[in-house]
Amino acid sequence: MLTVGTEWLIEASGCDTAALRDQSVLRAVFARAIRELELRVVGKPAWHKFPGEGGVTGLAMLTESHLACHTYPELSTATFNLYCCRERPAWPWDERLREMLGARDVCVQSILRTARTHPAQSDAPSIQIHAPSIQTHAPLIQASAAPASESFSQTGAREEDA
Repeated sequence: MLTVGTEWLIEASGCDTAALRDQSVLRAVFARAIRELELRVVGKPAWHKFPGEGGVTGLAMLTESHLACHTYPELSTATFNLYCCRERPAWPWDERLREMLGARDVCVQSILRTARTHPAQSDAPSIQIHAPSIQTHAPLIQASAAPASESFSQTGAREEDA
């Protein structure tokens, strides 16, 4: 199996709600991660501020892949996703998000993305299911999945929780 990249999934909770609504604060998080990891941005990052008390979503395309975020001020939560196709050191998400967003808890998961290399054995297509390896850098809280019929608001939170 060939490793083709690492993906980091980050959840920060207990954040300052004003910071989660402030596009300039989130741009600063992106700028710092990009600078400290020596990532290369392709084009201009895209940002959207949701109306009223809504949060912010952002996406930076990278030559290495992408950096994305979405905030939920009503839940004091921010989520980030960084995918790099080249080996990179882990960024200190916990320290940075506590400092920059006032996060109380930060959960970082890293997933090695892989490609299987097999010699061609036949012309018939084959399907293989592969579960990626996941490393968690903070304890996870288990939650049950929402029923398929449950509706979600624009922020992605279950309406009954909002």
